[in-house]
Amino acid sequence: MESEGIIASSGQQEEITTTQPQDKAAQNRPYSSTDTRDEVVPASGVRKAIAKKMVQSVTEIPHAWVMVEADVTNIVKLRNQTKEAFYSQEGIKLSYFPFFVKAVVQALKKNPKMNTSWDNGNIIYHKDINVSIAVTTEDNLYVPVIHNADKYSLAGIASEINRLASDVRSNKLKSEDMQGGTFTVNNTGTLGSVQSMGIINHPQAAILQVESINKRLVPTEDGGFKTADMINLSLSIDHRILDGLAAGKFLKDVKQNLERYSNESDLY
Repeated sequence: MESEGIIASSGQQEEITTTQPQDKAAQNRPYSSTDTRDEVVPASGVRKAIAKKMVQSVTEIPHAWVMVEADVTNIVKLRNQTKEAFYSQEGIKLSYFPFFVKAVVQALKKNPKMNTSWDNGNIIYHKDINVSIAVTTEDNLYVPVIHNADKYSLAGIASEINRLASDVRSNKLKSEDMQGGTFTVNNTGTLGSVQSMGIINHPQAAILQVESINKRLVPTEDGGFKTADMINLSLSIDHRILDGLAAGKFLKDVKQNLERYSNESDLY
């Protein structure tokens, strides 16, 4: 309903129009994001557990984030040269991910503060290096663990990754395979991601996102340019335990480890 009124301004009369709400009950009714056409589906137990863990992580852990780029041209060449022989010998495909997990494991041995947890004002230094890896299904995300990952060769890590991923997707994963992780490596590059900030897998101190490999034009030491296979490594850290210096040293070691892979013997 509209009502007209007269207001005096500077000796003149101006006509204004005001609008009154027609239904006060409708005005006070709480907003709903659903309507009769929407489908409401209860979250699965796994999704509820993921939600609880993520909320706990961002609520309790002060996240900090840093990213570096690495030249992995040598890894691309090595994989292309050995993938067929590797498949014939091991019975599984050789992906890029095991190279990054192995490089991280080697860097964790040199930077033990990255392999820690916060517990009521104490920092727990974990003796075992148990690497959690993210495995997705159509509806859920699982984070199984490569226990004692420092005991495996690169080929052994590849085999463990294949086993855990297969068990997740065939619903055969054991409860012990989901426990005891001390550091997480997430292969976001399979989705085409080039930059991302991971939420730390509570109560761990850090998570590394391995992004997609892309060819880029990069400068050389002699002032020229070359085409290289480059990747971004995105690291989230618990700022209660770690700072930028610790993160930078760790990522530098990961990069140097990646640069060392050049021969077939490095797989074993």
